Amino acid sequence: MGCIFLILMLLSPRLGIIFLWAFTDYVSRSFNTWIWPLLGLIFLPWTTLMYLLVAAPVGGISFWGWLFVALGLILDLSGHMNSYTSRSQARMMYQRT
Repeated sequence: MGCIFLILMLLSPRLGIIFLWAFTDYVSRSFNTWIWPLLGLIFLPWTTLMYLLVAAPVGGISFWGWLFVALGLILDLSGHMNSYTSRSQARMMYQRT
């Protein structure tokens, strides 16, 4: 079970969140409502996944847990910046032809 989750998580953090939401109670233990994990699934999947993996098993987050959540935020922001850079490069290539 752990290996399947790890493969899903590495393929896509959204698949990892959906897997956790469907087969475990990590989402209900981490969040009080369904709106925050849904927004996290759409906009910040790595941050949401790290938060789920850190907050649900122990009930609270320590300093090291917040570092993992910050790492997830950095991964999300780098992905957004990468797509923005690629979009502007594609626009420049389109204008040349």
